[in-house]
Amino acid sequence: MNPAPMIALVGNPNAGKSALFNALTGARQKVGNYPGVTVERKSGRMALPDGRPVELIDLPGTYSLTPASPDEAVTRDVIFGRQEGERLPTALVVVVDATNLDNHLRFTLQLIDLGLPLVVALNMIDMAKRDGLTIDADALSRALGVPVVPTVAVRRGGIEGLKNALAEIIGDGSHVARPRDVETPDFAQLQRRARRIAHAATSEQGGARRWTQAFDKVALHPVAGPILLGLLLFVMFQAVFAWSEAPIGWIEDLFAALQQGVTGLLPAGVLRSLIVDGIIAGVGSVVVFLPQILILFFFILLLEASGYMVRAAFLMDRLMAGVGLSGRAFIPLLSSFACAIPGIMATRTIDDPRHRLTTILIAPLMTCSARLPVYAVIIAAFIPARDVGYGIGLQGLVLFCLYVTGIIGAMLAALVFRRTIARGANAGFLMEMPKYQLPVWRDVAIGLWQRAIVFLRRAGTIIMGVTVALWALLAFPQAPAGQSQVEYSIAGRIASGLETVVRPIGFNHDMALALIPAMAAREVAVSALATVYAIDSQDEVQAEHSLVERLRGRWSLPTALAFLMWFVFAPQCLSTIAVIRRETNGWRWPMFALAYLFGLAYLAAGATYWAATALGL
Repeated sequence: MNPAPMIALVGNPNAGKSALFNALTGARQKVGNYPGVTVERKSGRMALPDGRPVELIDLPGTYSLTPASPDEAVTRDVIFGRQEGERLPTALVVVVDATNLDNHLRFTLQLIDLGLPLVVALNMIDMAKRDGLTIDADALSRALGVPVVPTVAVRRGGIEGLKNALAEIIGDGSHVARPRDVETPDFAQLQRRARRIAHAATSEQGGARRWTQAFDKVALHPVAGPILLGLLLFVMFQAVFAWSEAPIGWIEDLFAALQQGVTGLLPAGVLRSLIVDGIIAGVGSVVVFLPQILILFFFILLLEASGYMVRAAFLMDRLMAGVGLSGRAFIPLLSSFACAIPGIMATRTIDDPRHRLTTILIAPLMTCSARLPVYAVIIAAFIPARDVGYGIGLQGLVLFCLYVTGIIGAMLAALVFRRTIARGANAGFLMEMPKYQLPVWRDVAIGLWQRAIVFLRRAGTIIMGVTVALWALLAFPQAPAGQSQVEYSIAGRIASGLETVVRPIGFNHDMALALIPAMAAREVAVSALATVYAIDSQDEVQAEHSLVERLRGRWSLPTALAFLMWFVFAPQCLSTIAVIRRETNGWRWPMFALAYLFGLAYLAAGATYWAATALGL
């Protein structure tokens, strides 16, 4: 029995291939890696109008058949039948962005010259209409010599028409054509040809493009652009504190009520301590920062949906070139602000192995969302909630400075690595500027919901598991009367050994104890401190105090500032180290990353503590 025909989705990055793939396959998908390379292979099943099944694969986005990264090499090899374990596709679906047709047609023309059965999916046609563009799909089809089907992948528009066109070009699916050998094209000539065809099929009404060009004169200006980017980031971090105060209070009240309720229901003992001091105090101390994380991601989603984030990448390209990186590193580093794991995996789009290694090594220095609870609790405890200027809060300013410190540290580390262990030539990259657009609020809401679910699932699994384990190590063995339970416990004794190492940089016994479980997840440092102080509470009045109030009574300001600086530079969670190991195919670079990050964290925390103490803070 012959296998089902295989259809490959190809196109430039950000053309909407993944959305179209999801619309065509639904839940009938599987994800893995191509043999021999760490590039994701996404495949799924779909049915043609006559009921015949076909296999659909979503190839990595590329700008040409001359690859500039491992992702693009995979796309070329699949199309030409050179990818190990992959058969030749029966047909291609070329996904193009209707709002940027002339640029996307350049790659389309290359694929048409291969002589393979091919359908063009004219995607995001609704966005083109909104921008005042009318595209004659029939005229475009005649000019290209292949079927053209308008689609709106995110709303499943044009899906049936696309399936009909595919059924027609593949016939019974028994014949699989081999692509013609073609010479490397003259890209300037190819671009002129693509622009000519696009302009002939497009008529424009309205001033959407003029507005984009006018705004870009400011957003991409070498002086005004960075200032605008800095202002946007500054407002974002101010909002993280200013907007979250009320919802944080609601969550704190909810967990306090839970603690009181359980205390009233259960008699004093191990079970009540586990639930009140371990689970509720530990997990609650992290969940309370959910509003701040959602506010941060609200701004990130707005910047992405509006089209501004790509402009930020363009602006950062100049800074990255100064430290030996290309703008291709911006998107992986930007992803690392959410979590270093997807950021490190996103380095697969970087073609130069030295650039890729450098980006992997500095990605943990980007301030991931897991650090935000640590920053927030220390800032709330030790930085006064006052304004230092009109509309400028001191707490938001400190948070902004912490993020900037991480970025500066990453750039300096990249500069050192590019001149030592990863020496090599610099390289530029091709970047497509999308049009500005109003965010789809439903998509923003879905993005925030997904982020909240991920955070709460993490709080209910990893964080709760580590917190319960820490509670057990803190609760046993039981201390004799008059002795500190924390110091007498198993965890306390382990922390006493670590304390001798970190005492010179201002860390106390409780901080040393919190560093150990924080290797599982950054947020656990907060839940660990909450659990420590809950168990060490001598009376119920003290137990009702929030973590912020307890920290104020136990830590000095230099100690708190040193703790903040430690988390700016300290290694990420163990999952991040495991991903570095997978992406670099060995333990050499993960161990190097651990060593240099711990070294930076120790020096930065120490310098901060010694300077703050010398200044009498």
